Formats: sequence, structure tokens, C-alpha cells
Amino acid sequence: MDTNCNAPRALTTEAVHAGRDDLARQGLHAPPIDLSTTYPSYDSRAEAARIDAFAATGAEPDGPPVYGRLGNPTVARFETALARLEGTESAVAFASGMAALSAVLLARASMGLRHVVAVRPLYGCSDHLLTAGLLGSEVTWTDPAGIADAVRADTGLVMVETPANPTLAEVDLAAVAHACGSVPLLADNTFATPVLQRPAERGARLILHSATKYLGGHGDVMAGVVACDEEFAGLLRQIRFATGGVLHPLAGYLLLRGLSTLPVRVRAASATAAELARRLAADPRVARVHYPRIGGAMIAFEVHGDPHAVISGVRLVTPAVSLGSVDTLIQHPASISHRIVDADDRRGAGVSDRLLRMSVGLEDVEDLWADLDRALARAGTAAEAGTAAEAEMRRVLH
Repeated sequence: MDTNCNAPRALTTEAVHAGRDDLARQGLHAPPIDLSTTYPSYDSRAEAARIDAFAATGAEPDGPPVYGRLGNPTVARFETALARLEGTESAVAFASGMAALSAVLLARASMGLRHVVAVRPLYGCSDHLLTAGLLGSEVTWTDPAGIADAVRADTGLVMVETPANPTLAEVDLAAVAHACGSVPLLADNTFATPVLQRPAERGARLILHSATKYLGGHGDVMAGVVACDEEFAGLLRQIRFATGGVLHPLAGYLLLRGLSTLPVRVRAASATAAELARRLAADPRVARVHYPRIGGAMIAFEVHGDPHAVISGVRLVTPAVSLGSVDTLIQHPASISHRIVDADDRRGAGVSDRLLRMSVGLEDVEDLWADLDRALARAGTAAEAGTAAEAEMRRVLH
């Protein structure tokens, strides 16, 4: 019998076992939660050596932990597991997805590389962080075909999101990575997760997740993570230590637990989403449906009626921001997730005022469709009432 633990394993197996390989040897089944902020040491010389080593390379300190801001054993388990799922050497977790992106930008800026080439649409706050230059970065927005021409000597990063938030537009990662040349490609893989695509296999050197979404999967944890090679991970750990954007150990535990069911959740929700997308595309009340070629649990659709009436009309579906939870969520990007993006830029990226974004959960497809059907009917009634009111006003004025 083959007992080689280092043999390649299927994604579903890795999701269950990665980060937990040492538990049985310790007589444990569930991963422990280490809530310590500091760790006793009677050997201050050895402790000093570990801190020196961390300051030099950002490598995780050998031996006992030193302080919670340098690293945490529970969080490290999640990082190990996510790196295995994404097929990278390492991963570094942060307190949120925006903290993770900020650390990447700071890391490249520390090398004098402040220029970023980016493709819209991105998540609204990512767009705002780049456009506002809050971390001293400068951004050039382009389409995928223009990436090579947009790269400059001081370009430190090319950033894409595929499928993109909220339009679900997709880019060819291999083609984009080729266009980047020696500049690292950062791919936001939040919507797809490693279940549907592994950007590192297509040439991306940095993979970003808002772990708040599918990786946690239950709407009860906020986190971000970057999967990358060990050299860049060391720099990210140093920035995390200096800036304090650390992930709480309880969040690390919840994320590790979430990964174990990630393939099952994503595949089940994707099957429901594909069916809902099919029904929406055939519905005369819906103007357009966006659904990715690779599948997934996200749907974007534009309605003929009032999108706000759809939001107010759902009862089973939850009208809320975020995504990737076990329950279905719907929101109006132009009002919430992408409100902070300039209106012209927002519309130019395909985020129309009638666009709705839905994150499909694990409910029964018929129950979800019944709820959407009622909400779409309400939106149509509201639109008809508005049209009638406008017509009456024109009649009175004339």
C-alpha cells in the first residue's frame, strides 16, 4: 500500500487534510485554537536569533512562537492549507481582503515600484484604493489587450479580477501573464476559488482572496490572504508585522474549517446558480444575464424594471453586501459595493444602474426561483406605476 503522504492528492482531499497533517500524531482530531498573544521564553538569546532571522527574510521563526504579531500557529495552519489548494509555496493571511491588497502594494512600493496596471472592473474598494492613491500608488487602467503597452519601468504590479466583481467578466490569465513580462500578475480569485481555477497554473504570481467570502463560507469571519512564492511571502509577513494587519486566531480556525467543505459548497451552489441563470436569461423581465464560462455561484443580471424594487421584494434571498455564504445574497452594486467608484468609470466598466449581483447559496433552487419570481413581478409593477405617473405628469404639464 502506498503510504507516501507527499504524493499528489485531489483538491477535495487537500481541502479536508491540508494544514491538519500533524494532528493524529499529536493525538488530536480537530485543530487547536491558539489564542495566545505572547509566548514565554527562558532563552532570550535564542529568541533574539529568531527575531533577527525574521527581520532579515520574513521567514516564519523556527522553534516556539514569539509574539502574536509575528505569527500564530492556528493562522499558519490555514495559510498552509490555502497555499496547497492554490498550488503555491506559501500564503500569508491578513485581517481583511483590503489589508491583504494593501500589503501587496506596500511591498512593491518598498522596492520603488509604485505604478500599477489594472483592468476594470475590480471590487469597488480595490478600485478606490488604487485610484485615490491612498498608499502612494499610481494606476493606469486598461483593457487586457493594452497591458503590455501600459507597463513601465516603475510598474510593480498588474492586477486583474476574473471573474470580475460585479459583472463576472473573464480574462485569459495565461495571455495576461504573458503580456506582463517580468512584472508580477496579481489575480483576485475570490469569485472562482481554487475549486474553479488555480491562477498560479496560468502564470499569476500573486493570488488574492477576500477570505471573508467562499473560503470562510458562512458569513461569520472577515479575512484576506495572498498565495505566492516564499520570497514574496517573507516580505508580506514583515509588512504584516510592521502594520499590524494580523488575522485573529479564531478567524484562522474558522477559515481552516471552511476550507474542508469548500469544494462541496462551491460545486453545489454553482449547479443552482447555473439553473437560475438559465431561467433568468429566458425571463422577459430580465434584460441581460452575466454568468461566467467557468461557472460558479455568482450571477449578475440587469432588469427592465426597478432594480431597487427587486431588492426590497425578496424574502428568502437576503438583501446584503458580501457573498460566498451558505445563504443567497443579492445587492445593487451601483448603490453599495461600487458606489465609491466614479459613476462614469463605474458605467464604463459595465456596472449599469440596473445591474444586480446575486451570490447563490445552498437553498433549494425552486424556493430561490419562487422568491426571485415574486421580486421581479414587484419590480415590473413598480416600473409600470412609475411610467404611468410620468405620463400623467407630462399630460398635466401640457
